[in-house]
Amino acid sequence: MKKTALVLLLCFFSSASFVMAQTSNPEKYKYNFVVAKDGSGDYKYIQDAINAMRVFPLAPITLYIKNGTYNEKVELQAINTDVTFIGESVDKTIISFNDYSGRGKMGTFDSYTVKISGNRFKAENITFENAAGRVGQAVALFVDADKAVFKNCKFLGNQDTIYNGGEYARQFFTDCYIEGTTDFIFGPATAVFKNCVIHCKSNSYITAPNTPKDKDFGFVFLDCKVTLADEVTKMHLGRPWRAWGKSVFINCELPNRIAAEGWDNWGNPENEKTAYFAEYENKGEGFKPKQRAPWTHQLTKSEAAKYTLKNILGNNSKSTEKEWYDL
Repeated sequence: MKKTALVLLLCFFSSASFVMAQTSNPEKYKYNFVVAKDGSGDYKYIQDAINAMRVFPLAPITLYIKNGTYNEKVELQAINTDVTFIGESVDKTIISFNDYSGRGKMGTFDSYTVKISGNRFKAENITFENAAGRVGQAVALFVDADKAVFKNCKFLGNQDTIYNGGEYARQFFTDCYIEGTTDFIFGPATAVFKNCVIHCKSNSYITAPNTPKDKDFGFVFLDCKVTLADEVTKMHLGRPWRAWGKSVFINCELPNRIAAEGWDNWGNPENEKTAYFAEYENKGEGFKPKQRAPWTHQLTKSEAAKYTLKNILGNNSKSTEKEWYDL
């Protein structure tokens, strides 16, 4: 009996020592990975590198991705936090797949090329592409992570290019290129797009926000440029996917084929009472404030002053400490 108790006690201390070693010795884990299609990195596939990462890491993880087109469906799960993807060059580091809603039993939210759920994610110099073509909903990026940052990235697709998921997620896109046809920036997250090019490829709608009722901000576009393909003759800035959808364009350049009314109520006049679509000091021939739908808003100077990164995305609007989106 005494011998059995001693064995159990030794097992306990051995197990406890192992756990302590895991949590107190981050040096034993790998925190930098290289993916290269030519075999010169640690892995040839991005998903293989992700699968090798320590979940809930003790230090930030960086995945360097060399030039190449990576034809794979990629998922970074919620347990893979604090991960950064850095591409070698935005035009030559491409993650591409061709799933779409209606392919077998697949729905819109399964059609992604890349899904990012791990909080505090960053990506730089990468193209995210859904190559399915104009076949309906086909998501290039599904991101429901909180504190996700995308810098100098491209998002190529048609309908539903970027799904900004996570009702209480905050996301920041800066110096990016985003293209699509219908509702190609959609979802419930609070997301800021700064200094981005938004390219529209068919007569339709740019944004389809599904903002929760209790959120002050939905999609906010700051200093962006909207461009249109030659075939586009009338493009709307957005429509409410759900009743409380919010989209705001501030100091953006709008071309002359933006619909004069600017916004659409998605065929439901009741949405006009709850949705919040607004502009402030936009420019270009497409900015026609006097012709906008009467239920939309032109912000006053004091109202526009609230649309700062700190107020929209910050952890503490009064703090002077560096924020998660400061690169």
